[in-house]
Amino acid sequence: MRYCSLGSGSKGNATVVEYGRTRVLVDCGFSLRATEQRLAAAGLNARQLSAILVTHEHSDHINGVQRLARRYQLPVYMTAGTGRAIADADLAYERIQLDCGFAIGDLQVLPVAVPHDAREPCQFIFDNGQHRFGILTDVGTITPWIIERYSGLDGLFLEANYDPQMLAEGPYPPSLRARVAGDLGHLSNQQAAGLLQAIDRTKLKHVAIAHISEKNNRPDLAMGELSRALQGWSGDLHLAEQNQGLPWQDITGQPLTLCV
Repeated sequence: MRYCSLGSGSKGNATVVEYGRTRVLVDCGFSLRATEQRLAAAGLNARQLSAILVTHEHSDHINGVQRLARRYQLPVYMTAGTGRAIADADLAYERIQLDCGFAIGDLQVLPVAVPHDAREPCQFIFDNGQHRFGILTDVGTITPWIIERYSGLDGLFLEANYDPQMLAEGPYPPSLRARVAGDLGHLSNQQAAGLLQAIDRTKLKHVAIAHISEKNNRPDLAMGELSRALQGWSGDLHLAEQNQGLPWQDITGQPLTLCV
């Protein structure tokens, strides 16, 4: 199993997860043209995608979903609450239930309920029978359920959205600062580090820091906080960027194979 980020941040999010001949796109927050260009940079064509999974209805996660799905006739999976929030009669989708796994090709997919200021948000864990990979962004607080579900992973794509001091001293108005730091907002560097300390990391070999705020965080602050939480850990810590994303990461420890 491997994954890549096409871009991660408040201006757009999209992640590809691949195993065998199955390739799913988690969110599509970029325009159709930008998504096609970012896929091409990753060595992919949208026709090679198996499906689009949607975590929630915020624009930086759904901007390109309808046009990409329509042009390439891709099935879309989301919760009923997310579907109602999008309220697009032209967007047909497969309804998924929180914490109820389902299969897409060679991958088993588990939608995990998370606290965020959206109608029925979720994040996803992928399982190919040998390895498990989790995506966890757009989460306001870490719950015991999240700790349980995200234990025992081989790879984790984890939000570290803001530094509390930068948020407090930054340009956001008080209401927006409260929203970001609230229980239905985003994870701080310290909260992300706390999750890494709380979960079972026995199998964890790959962590990517994601959804870093351009105004309320810095990559070095996020990297430093998570590195301290992972002291003594022998895995790989990466950074997914807004413009460059993150190149393919193989969580099996095997050499990467080219897409066909």
